[in-house]
Amino acid sequence: MRGFLVRLVITAFGLWVADQLLPGIWFTSTGALILSAFLLGFVNAVIRPILIILTLPLTILTLGLFILIVNGISLALVAWLVPGFHLASLGSATLGAIIVSLTSWLTSSFIGGTGRIERMHRVEVTGRRIDE
Repeated sequence: MRGFLVRLVITAFGLWVADQLLPGIWFTSTGALILSAFLLGFVNAVIRPILIILTLPLTILTLGLFILIVNGISLALVAWLVPGFHLASLGSATLGAIIVSLTSWLTSSFIGGTGRIERMHRVEVTGRRIDE
């Protein structure tokens, strides 16, 4: 449960960053932001794989770049479902999805599967030499 809540906060943070950086994305309240983060997780888990399968020929034709548009469509779907979340265009949705993906990737690199902050430990092995 803790990992789910941490991922929800990370997604909400990504949406907030997109709101601050792009003029085409805005939220009317914090509740709309959190609800949007929750629904975006649901859409990415359930609906996005179906969209990827349906648009596979376009994705292959564009060498994978159409996935960016699919991500924008997923974000636009969330904006359509949440009353306090507004998008100006599909371009804003696509750029917002890129920002949410980058911030989620960056912050998730520090979070483990249980929701704990993880650090990298240096491991030293004695008795072996590589430079022989």
